Amino acid sequence: MGAQIGGTDEYNSEINVTPMVDVMLVLLIIFMIVTPLLQQGVTVNLPRDMITPDEDAEITKDTSVVISIPDNNNFYVGKDPFPISGLAEKIQTMMKDKAPDKRIVYIKSGVDVEYGTVVEAIDVIRKQDIDKIGLVADKKKGGGGEAAQ
Repeated sequence: MGAQIGGTDEYNSEINVTPMVDVMLVLLIIFMIVTPLLQQGVTVNLPRDMITPDEDAEITKDTSVVISIPDNNNFYVGKDPFPISGLAEKIQTMMKDKAPDKRIVYIKSGVDVEYGTVVEAIDVIRKQDIDKIGLVADKKKGGGGEAAQ
């Protein structure tokens, strides 16, 4: 009587590392999958040779309207492609509930996009009674740059 089957009455005070490693690997995999999905909008090769002011915090919000022009023939609102003729309707529906001082549209244009294409997009935006248009560019790295006069 009183025979013990397996184990002892003493507590094991050592840390079992195997479950902790399993949890860390699962977290690593989750972060590796989710991180690319956090990018907002369409990837555009932005101009870099200009000195830009501080970034407007409104650009990264989900409620902001960002038009991306990666090349001369493609226009995107967020991640959705739109023809230039469909931009007016989309902008109008996105701006209908915004206050007049919050009605701003940002344009991200690629380096190789022609000036006329950007002006065409600005013209469409202006026809929707929107006066505030932001042009997005990468911030110049380092100091010593001169502004074009």
